Amino acid sequence: MENFTFYTPTKIYFGKDQIKKLPQSIAPYGKRVLLVYGGGSIKRNGIYDQATTLLTEQGFEITELSGVEPNPRLETVEKGVKLCRDHQIEGIIAIGGGSTIDCSKAISAGVFYEGSPWDFTKDSSLITKTLPLFTVLTMAATGSEMNWGAVITNVETNEKLGIHSVLMIPKVSILDPTYTYTVPTKHTAAGSVDILSHLLENYFSQNKGAYVQDRISEGIMRTVINYAPQALKQPDNYEARANLMWSSTLALNGLTGRGKVGTWSCHPMEHELSAFYDITHGIGLAILTPRWMKYILNEDTVEQMANLAHYVWDIPVNSDNLFETAEKGIQAFYDCFVSWGIPMTLEEVGIPEDNLQLMAEKAVEHSTLATTAYVPLAVKDVRAIYENCLTQGI
Repeated sequence: MENFTFYTPTKIYFGKDQIKKLPQSIAPYGKRVLLVYGGGSIKRNGIYDQATTLLTEQGFEITELSGVEPNPRLETVEKGVKLCRDHQIEGIIAIGGGSTIDCSKAISAGVFYEGSPWDFTKDSSLITKTLPLFTVLTMAATGSEMNWGAVITNVETNEKLGIHSVLMIPKVSILDPTYTYTVPTKHTAAGSVDILSHLLENYFSQNKGAYVQDRISEGIMRTVINYAPQALKQPDNYEARANLMWSSTLALNGLTGRGKVGTWSCHPMEHELSAFYDITHGIGLAILTPRWMKYILNEDTVEQMANLAHYVWDIPVNSDNLFETAEKGIQAFYDCFVSWGIPMTLEEVGIPEDNLQLMAEKAVEHSTLATTAYVPLAVKDVRAIYENCLTQGI
């Protein structure tokens, strides 16, 4: 296990009606707030009215930024920065899923930077100060409610890149599982894949000996696999929604990744898919993950793959043939995603063969896939994985 710093200063209010804690959480920082949200879902399900009523009753001045995209765009971030400056905003409230929170993080940092917020994707050290951020989570997926990262998209250059700074970690996050009852089936499934992917990316790292992180990851994976089907069948199942929501937060707050080294693999490859074709992030990850696992299966990776199959899927270990155990585990993930109703080929989500080479080149260019991934991947490897995603099966 490597040396690490574990820093998670976000105060979590988890459970029903915890939004009542929002005004008192923000008050010490000021009364002028920017309310950031996506489409109209928070107005249809009543969360918007609940939040704005609580805030106005306590004398808060609310400026709104609506219409945040599923893959939040640079121009939306820039619009938010301008609103903050024009209205002398003292705090930002993000009500939504990971996209809304990511956009708000970039806004919070952009307010104190004279250049374009896109510069942060090249050099996060440019972030030297941020507005305090408060989140009300409405979708279990990204874990952005308790971590230091954000991803934004530049549609002019077809780039989707990350930003990281501890200064962007939310001060307070409200996690009410009932707020996820109205999440559409498609997005519940995609969000559950995203949670699993965060765990898998940390699970497969170059260093060994992080035993506790791996066992925690396996337990959270089992939780997601157990409760996602229940949430898909019964959207208002509180137990299922609560377990998925907390799994999402724990999967990417540093708990399973600290003490490990190496870049992620499937996320850089998927970011190109959604940058070029604006697909749902979790669906892209579902398509890629089993194919990546199969592609990198070799003598060096088979033991960890077999551990995954055994501890997550209860597949008996064949000590005489670990490859058999590993392959059964990979197939189990593929079959799981299919059972959740997720399309499992690029063609099904509108991605033709045309840009595979260019996306493979960009995936390597925008990351350290070729040097520090669990199994380093050159452009030809990424292209081959993309090609394997064109047809059904693994």
